[in-house]
Amino acid sequence: MQRGKISFGKIQLNVSKAPAQPKETEDDKAEEKESNEAGSTGGGFKKIDKLQMIQQIEDVAEDLESQHLKEVMGISGFGRKAAKVFDINEQIEKARVTRPRLEKKDELGQGDEEKEGDDEDVIGPLPTTTVEEKDTSTKEGPKNENDDSDDDEDSDGDSDDEQSLVKRIPYTHEVQMQHGSRAVLALAGDPSGARLVSGSIDYDMCFWDFAGMDSGMRSFRQLQPCENHPIRSLQYSVTGDMILVISGNAQAKILDRDGFEKLECCKGDQYISDMSRTKGHVAQLTSGCWHPFNREQFLTAALDGTLRIWQGHKSKQQVQVIKTRAQGGLRTNASSCNFNRDATLIAAGCVDGSIQTWDTRKMFVSTTHCVRGAHQKGSEITSIVFSYMGQQLATRSNDETMKLWDLRQFKEPMHTWTNLFSRYDTTDCCFSPDDRMLVTGESLPKDQTEANLYFYSTRTFEEMQRIPVSNSHIIKTLWHPKLNQLFVSSGNGIIKCYYDEQRSIRGAKLCVVKTHRKRQQMEMVGVSQIITPHALPLFRQEKSRSSRKKMEKARMDPVKSKRPDLPITSGQGGRVASSGGTLSSYVIRNLGLSKRVDDDQDPREAILKYAKDAAENPYWIAPAYKQTQPKAIFSEKLPTEEPAIKKPKTEADK
Repeated sequence: MQRGKISFGKIQLNVSKAPAQPKETEDDKAEEKESNEAGSTGGGFKKIDKLQMIQQIEDVAEDLESQHLKEVMGISGFGRKAAKVFDINEQIEKARVTRPRLEKKDELGQGDEEKEGDDEDVIGPLPTTTVEEKDTSTKEGPKNENDDSDDDEDSDGDSDDEQSLVKRIPYTHEVQMQHGSRAVLALAGDPSGARLVSGSIDYDMCFWDFAGMDSGMRSFRQLQPCENHPIRSLQYSVTGDMILVISGNAQAKILDRDGFEKLECCKGDQYISDMSRTKGHVAQLTSGCWHPFNREQFLTAALDGTLRIWQGHKSKQQVQVIKTRAQGGLRTNASSCNFNRDATLIAAGCVDGSIQTWDTRKMFVSTTHCVRGAHQKGSEITSIVFSYMGQQLATRSNDETMKLWDLRQFKEPMHTWTNLFSRYDTTDCCFSPDDRMLVTGESLPKDQTEANLYFYSTRTFEEMQRIPVSNSHIIKTLWHPKLNQLFVSSGNGIIKCYYDEQRSIRGAKLCVVKTHRKRQQMEMVGVSQIITPHALPLFRQEKSRSSRKKMEKARMDPVKSKRPDLPITSGQGGRVASSGGTLSSYVIRNLGLSKRVDDDQDPREAILKYAKDAAENPYWIAPAYKQTQPKAIFSEKLPTEEPAIKKPKTEADK
C-alpha cells in the first residue's frame, strides 16, 4: 500500500487577522490579474488590501525579532525555513531494518552479506537487545576456548591488587622513641599530625612535638597527671586542643595541649546501688573516647557496669548513663567503647563476650544491636573500632582472636582471625585510612623471639604483610590518616614509627633530618697579668683572684652579702646599746631606779651581794622588832608525820 507524503508547515494563530474570505473563482482571479497589470503599466499608487498590510507588518516584526536573537547568540542565521516532509514508506522500512533480529536462521532468510548491508544502513545506537545479543555471541566462542587464560588473567589481577595494597603500607623506614622502661599502654595522635602523646603503666605521660624534636627523638614534657594510677587510654579531641586521660582510678581527666589540667570528672557514691543515681563512676575506668564532632562531649566506661556521656562545661554531673546487661539481665562490665564516625551509634565490648550498641537518637533503655557470644566469655574485648566509612566494625579480644563485622548483617562476623596472642587488656586494632586493611599486633609468645605486626585485607581476608617490630609485646597501633605513618608501642617502653619516604608527609620525617646537637662545654681562658709593684695607683691593676675567693670575701662583707640583723642577746652591743631590750629593763631605766641593768646577771647573786650590808645596817624589818624581839627567833622544823592509813571501823571500835 502506497501512502502519500505528509508535510507539516508553519501554523500561527493571529487574533488581529480578519476571518478567511470565501474562495474566489478562476474568472475573478483572471479579472484581478488583468486589472493589476493595467495599473502597473499606467503608473500611480497601488491600493493595498488590509490583509496584505497585516501580513507585511508581521513579516517585518518577525525579521526584527530573529535579527535581535542572532546578535545575542552570535550566529549568522537559522538556515532556510522550509516545511518538514516525512515519507511514511521510508519510515516503515527503517523500522524493519532496526527491529530486533530473531535468533533462528530460517526466519532471518538472509546471508551474512545482507546482514552486513543492513547494519551499514542503520545510523545511531542500536537497541539494547541487539547489542546484548552481539556481545553474548562474540564472547561465548572465545570464552569456551580460552577458559584457562581468563582464569590466569583473574589471578594476575588479584596479585596486582595485593601488590598495590602492600605498597601502600608505610614501612620502608623506621625511627625509635624511648618513652621509658615499662609498657606503653596508651598512644594518641593530634588530628593535625603535629604532636603525639603516650602513657605507660608507670604513671608517666610524655608529649612529643615533631616540629621541635631532632634526630634524638626526645619528648619535650613528661608528667604524671593521675599520680599513682597507670594511664590506660589517651585521645585528642576533634579540634586537637584537649586530651582525654583514662587512668586506673574512677575519675577521667581532661588536659590541654601542654598538659595542664582543665577538668576532672566527679566520683560517684559507692554506697548507692543504683548506678544511674550516682554523679559519676564508682569503679576503675576501662576505656573512653571523644565525640566525633562535638569538642565538649566524651564517653567513658568503667567496671561499675555503666557507660557515661559527659559534657565539658558540666563536669560535676554526667549527661547520660548507659547500663550494660548480661544474658539474664544481670550487670556486666564494659571493657571498651567507641562512637561511630557520624555519632549515631555507641558500641561497647563487654566482659561476657557480647557486643552491644545503642542509637544516640533514641533512649538508651534497650540496645539497637546485641550480639551474645561474639567473643569468648570471660575474656575482655580490648578494642572496638568502626571503619572510616562506618559500615564495618572490628573487635580485638584476649581470646586470641580478631573479628570483622558488617553492621548491615550483624549476627555473624564476616571473618575471624585466630592465633593472635594478647596479654594486655588494652591491645587494639585499627583500620587503614582507605578501609582496605586491618592492622593489629600480638604479644610475644614464649616460643618466639620477636612480636609481629599483622596486616589483613578487609575484602579477601588474607594476610597482606607481617612486620617484626621488637622483642617485646605489641600493645597499641596507630595509623595516622593525615601523616600516613604507623606508630607502634611495645611492652619495653619503646615507641616505633614506620614511614615511607614517598607516601608519608611531615611527622617523623621532620625530625630525622635534624642533627642532634650536644651541649656546648664552656671553656675558660686565663689572662696573663703583669705585676708592677711600683706603678702609680691610677695604673695599678688589681690582683686577679679566683671567683671562689671573691665570693668568700663578699660573704664576709655584711653589705654585699645582705646579712640580716642579728638577734638581740643583751643590752650592750645590739641595737639597744644603752641597756637591755626587755620590758623590765626598760621600765627600770626610765624610772631612774638603776643606772644600768645587767640582764645577763644571776638574780640570786645580785641579791646576796647586799646580804652583809643588810645584816650590819638593817633598815626595813629589824628596827620594827628592836624593842619587842631584839633577837630573832625562827620556827623550828617539825617532823612531818604522815597520816595513818585509814582503817575500816569495826564493832569493837564502836
